[in-house]
Amino acid sequence: MENPTTAVALLMARLVALTRDEEGMSTVEYAIGLIAAAAFAGLLFVIVNAPAVMGALTGLVQRALTPAG
Repeated sequence: MENPTTAVALLMARLVALTRDEEGMSTVEYAIGLIAAAAFAGLLFVIVNAPAVMGALTGLVQRALTPAG
């Protein structure tokens, strides 16, 4: 039979290893990053398609392409 102190030490070492194990974390982080990127893209799409923003961007491009004179 194992010494109770050794068994507790082994159990504690295993618990520490489990709390530090990051296997699978990259998949979760990747999924969260993908969701955040999609949400940001959707927000940007809504903002750019707003009439006020579209008019401002159109005016900016027209001024940039008009020769100075």
